Amino acid sequence: MQDKELLQDILMLEKGACDLYMHGTVEASTNNINSAFKNALNESLTMQDNIYKQMESKGWYQTEQAQQDKIDILKNKFQNMQ
Repeated sequence: MQDKELLQDILMLEKGACDLYMHGTVEASTNNINSAFKNALNESLTMQDNIYKQMESKGWYQTEQAQQDKIDILKNKFQNMQ
């Protein structure tokens, strides 16, 4: 397995962990459990960001810059829903 594929797999696993921790935070029945899930989520989000930055620095994870007109359209759409 090449480094790129390995980091892609790790990134997907970390995103999955973030999803689980987020649901745990939302569903937590006590403040202590909620706090534990929030801390785990924040740590996992930090790891995900570090993996993404490493992949981006190697040119393995490229994002497209959003066009301002598309941002404005979505912004207006959601503002009108309120």
